[in-house]
Amino acid sequence: MSVLVTLEMPVKPEMLDDYLAVLKGALVETRAYEGCISVDTYVDRETSAVLLVEEWESSEHQQAYMAWRVETGLIEAVGPFMQSELVVKTLDPKPEV
Repeated sequence: MSVLVTLEMPVKPEMLDDYLAVLKGALVETRAYEGCISVDTYVDRETSAVLLVEEWESSEHQQAYMAWRVETGLIEAVGPFMQSELVVKTLDPKPEV
C-alpha cells in the first residue's frame, strides 16, 4: 500500500527563488526514482516555506530514496538554503475511514 510523505522546508526568504531552481532540477530525478508515484510542490510566500507532498509505493521505497539523496550529497548541499530543520512526516492511508 502506498504512503504519503510530506517534507516542510523552511527556506531563507532571500534564497527562495534560488532554492526553487535547485529543487526543480532535483525533482526530475525524484519523480524518476523507483517507487515514486508523484511529487507536488507548494510554496507559502509569507513564510518562504516549501512543502513537498510525495506519494511512494511503500515507505521502504521512500527510505531508499532518502538514503540515496544523502549519499549523493543533495541533502548537505541544500542545507545553506534552510533557516531551520526540515519537518518530515510519513502518513499511511486509511481508506476504510
